[in-house]
Amino acid sequence: MVLTKLDKEEKIIGKKLYDYQHGAIDKIFQRINENPTSYNLLYQLPTGGGKTVIFSEIARRYIKKNQHKVLILTHRIELSKQTSSMLTEFGVNNKVIDSSVKEVTNEEKYSCFVAMVETLNNRIKEEKADLQDIGLVIVDEAHYNSFRKLFKHFERCFILGVTATPLSSNINLPMHEIYKDLIVGERIPALIEKGFLAQATTYSFNVNLSTLKIGANGDYTVKSSEELYTKSEMQSKLISAYESTSKGKKTLIFNNGIHTSRHVYEIFKRAGYKVNYIDNTNTKEERRQVLSWFKNTPDAILTSVGILTTGFDEPSIESIIINRATKSLALYFQMIGRGSRVVDDKNNFTVVDLGNNVSRFGLWTDEVDWQLIFKNPSYFLENLISDEEIERNFKYEMPESVKALFSKSDDFDFDVKKEYQEAVSSGKKSKLVLEKSIAQHARICAENSEDVFDAHILSRELHDEIEYRIKQYSFCILKSSKNYIKWLEEDYKRQLRVKISMLFR
Repeated sequence: MVLTKLDKEEKIIGKKLYDYQHGAIDKIFQRINENPTSYNLLYQLPTGGGKTVIFSEIARRYIKKNQHKVLILTHRIELSKQTSSMLTEFGVNNKVIDSSVKEVTNEEKYSCFVAMVETLNNRIKEEKADLQDIGLVIVDEAHYNSFRKLFKHFERCFILGVTATPLSSNINLPMHEIYKDLIVGERIPALIEKGFLAQATTYSFNVNLSTLKIGANGDYTVKSSEELYTKSEMQSKLISAYESTSKGKKTLIFNNGIHTSRHVYEIFKRAGYKVNYIDNTNTKEERRQVLSWFKNTPDAILTSVGILTTGFDEPSIESIIINRATKSLALYFQMIGRGSRVVDDKNNFTVVDLGNNVSRFGLWTDEVDWQLIFKNPSYFLENLISDEEIERNFKYEMPESVKALFSKSDDFDFDVKKEYQEAVSSGKKSKLVLEKSIAQHARICAENSEDVFDAHILSRELHDEIEYRIKQYSFCILKSSKNYIKWLEEDYKRQLRVKISMLFR
């Protein structure tokens, strides 16, 4: 017989469940009652909605009612510790199985085990795992594929996977092949309206991603991301984006690569901001110190790589900067979710996108058809808007800091597509578009400079707009090879220098 503190006590210890959480638990137990064994069910709930609270209460009720033990699988030690603490709050005797546990024994005093997936798999291989009387297996962050290797050992159990994004981390291993059905929980807009999540204010800054490459996992490679995001132009864009949207706010920055993150740390440090970095090269003690500093410093900036997307909860975060592009919907939601917690008087936060991710996936608050994604992930992924299509729809907006340098000018507008159509319809060469653009850029540089030398220096501030106009022109003439676009940009800047010099003669 399984023992639990709740044999004598019906009240939940330390946690109040909300109506939507009660509703989810009732739906899940209906499935458990209908299919007590050999059934795999998936439950979706946004980050911050209280998945751990929900499955801790499920574990408590299951143990009491069914007199069987519960196994909870996690993929990170931080999640194991958080889950164990929550179970304890619910009065469930539990034991964490991590790398320090060399032999897994079926101890009577524990009604629930929280196991690191790799540790448990290794102990099973070593024949040092004796877990008997397990009736329910709960899989946290179920969209990761590392858990599948263990399912064959629990074929007679009810398996409940929980995730914020029911889209497998591997397109070749769709979740509907493992889980028979999906229950969709409360939506993000509803959780915001009821005060459970903070409202997001989103700012997107267009980025040319043409140099990025896709890796075997379907996402942009670290190497190509590092090459793009360590460029001085991108570093300047990051600082400008921070200062215009997030200055003075506690800010968490996500990068795709350690070198990028260290570069970010250095530029913010040189600019005089309170900044620190964290990645998988930090020791456990260093990580503890950095996170403590971040927690207790009101306007701190923390630049990171990967490790803070799950198992990290710092409600005081006021701004999330996504300084990377990703093809992963799960990662997109995880990153934004780090800022969505409500605490004290915080009921909104800022999202800054520097990877065209909002154009690719939509706003964090947009409605998502999770049932479609669960049942037909290939359809969803194949219909994601391409980077080229995103760039076709770009509309460049000159940053206020750059516009201030051209304060003596009032004509900044130049519609490449419109100019191209007018040139073609009147039988003129398409190159006339670039000539007009160069003339306008030369004029505003001259208007805001004392001499030719100042004008040439000022023209460098137009780099992003020149890049944008060239890309739009290449779409118009249907020639968008990287070498051709690079040549056009270099020729444009050369002609701009000549034009500026002519204006001062």
